[in-house]
Amino acid sequence: MPKSIFNRALLSGATLLALTLAISACLPQPTADKGGGLNITVYGFSILKESLEKAVYPGFAAKWKREHGVDVKFTSSFAGSETITNQILQGVAADIAILSIERDATRLKEKGFVTSDWRTLPNKGILNKTPFVILVRQGNPKGIRDFPDLAKPGVRLIHPDPVSSGGAQWSVLAMYGSELVKSEKESGEQDKARALQTLRAIWRNVISTPGSAREARTQFETGFGDALVTYELEGLLMKETGKTPMEIIIPKATIFSEHPAVVVDRNVSADKRPVVDAFMQYLWSEEAQRAFVKYYYRSGSDPKLNEDNKQLAQIEMEFAIDFFGGWDRAYPEIIEGIFRDQVQRK
Repeated sequence: MPKSIFNRALLSGATLLALTLAISACLPQPTADKGGGLNITVYGFSILKESLEKAVYPGFAAKWKREHGVDVKFTSSFAGSETITNQILQGVAADIAILSIERDATRLKEKGFVTSDWRTLPNKGILNKTPFVILVRQGNPKGIRDFPDLAKPGVRLIHPDPVSSGGAQWSVLAMYGSELVKSEKESGEQDKARALQTLRAIWRNVISTPGSAREARTQFETGFGDALVTYELEGLLMKETGKTPMEIIIPKATIFSEHPAVVVDRNVSADKRPVVDAFMQYLWSEEAQRAFVKYYYRSGSDPKLNEDNKQLAQIEMEFAIDFFGGWDRAYPEIIEGIFRDQVQRK
């Protein structure tokens, strides 16, 4: 059994201070382009790297150069959503945060780092989304077809850490909520006992809890474990490289994660504000949304764009965070009340 993910709260104040200083010393800092250009620092949850660096950044830089004659550079840092939120709260100079869960945006707002209302952005600030799936070894030797099969004897499951990873929290909601959705479809009522029993049985098979979804994928790619619950796009990116023989299993019912983008207002100077705001608007442009779809996200503003990527799976019974009443209820009731208190601690 993995150690409690919440044991970190027992660290002494001195240890936390030392960790904070060490982390801050290693984080990227914004730099001005020597040619008189601008630099935007973006902190993003772990699986954004490919889409931003290969498509979105170059697209915006070319647009700004064409329209204003000024070069725009980007500094990026990618980690688990909870981790990058904590880093910003500790003082790193991020201009923009793209987060895995809305709860992290709320944390930044409550601490005064975000003062503007991201919900006034297109699609209420949700940039893109993706369903949660299961990755298994080529040939599916463990016979995994849905989330409950992860509880089979002998299955070794990799699952990111819900303390540091927003993706891990989505995964918990996917597995638990899947049984609620299916039972309600079957009988007209949500079987919470069945959902809890399934989640407990699955968690007994977890052999590793990496700090982010990308770290979990890396472990799986090295041959560790039999299965991994993760974002659909991670599986599709792995298939694209062809380096790891694997298969993507689409659960019968699964959640779509939704990812907000926010300006870290406290860190944005007046002279940089126009380009930061322009980049935020660009993120929801058709050009940028097509770039996200190319890299296997679902569009946050125009579902029709998803038709551009034929590899995106059809989900039989999809649900979203609203199924649980939003993050204000999902985190205390499911992540803490169900997972932490009734699954992990027991």
